[in-house]
Amino acid sequence: MDTQVGKKPKTPPTGTQGLQFYNLSHRWGFGMPQWPSAPLLNLRIREMHSRHGALVHEYEGIMHRGTHMDAPSHVHENSGFITDYELWRFFGTGVAVSIPKGKWGVVTPEDLENARPAIRKNDIVMINTGSHHNWGDNPEYFAYSPGLYKGAAEWLVDKGVRLVGIDVQALDHPLGTVLAAHGPGPVQPFLNDEYKAETGRDILEDFPYWEPCHNILMTNGIPGIENIGGDLDAVTGKRCTFMAFPWRWTSGEGCALRVVAVIDPAQEFRLETGE
Repeated sequence: MDTQVGKKPKTPPTGTQGLQFYNLSHRWGFGMPQWPSAPLLNLRIREMHSRHGALVHEYEGIMHRGTHMDAPSHVHENSGFITDYELWRFFGTGVAVSIPKGKWGVVTPEDLENARPAIRKNDIVMINTGSHHNWGDNPEYFAYSPGLYKGAAEWLVDKGVRLVGIDVQALDHPLGTVLAAHGPGPVQPFLNDEYKAETGRDILEDFPYWEPCHNILMTNGIPGIENIGGDLDAVTGKRCTFMAFPWRWTSGEGCALRVVAVIDPAQEFRLETGE
């Protein structure tokens, strides 16, 4: 087999033939869309091949950007860090489910209960609201997205899922974050005026809790991945094998990661036909 640097093998390595791999992460790097708060993620070139024969990038910023996950310590004092999650939670079977939602829509326990394929105990669950199609430096994705809220988080804990990922700006609904008047917010004070014009109520009347999904899921040991994207549509409605490992970052309170779904067509056929 040709092993020249930069060339891909003509056939997959032994043991992977027939398996289909899907990327569920957004791109990460220069010019990537970022949540509307400071500090921002910045990258610059430190070395070029023309100078010292090596390309070196320098990174400055926080880990809460792009497709990433948080640790309980990010939102809850005296709680665990990235390396305190149990490793088995980052690999296993599960489902990618379609729960279409528009502007400020809330994913409910009923939505999760009725999702297909059915969500089972110990599943990894990827939720496709359709919001990942808006991924970009725009308010449609970051300010007006749908999302999970307290009831959905409690349902997922009661179901005993392994891990949760969702294709929106955060693990919590945007109106349950500091974008509204929670904690040190509002980061975007105009949102309350817009919400009141649409509903006749203030945001805090309908979203009184600050990031309940972060607190409920993570303090129950369930990792939550924000900004799922990529090939999510291709695996939605299917039962897959998922994997997503953060860095082994002691005392880390968040971490970028690569999320991958794997489908074995032969196994999928057996699941569908019962053979």
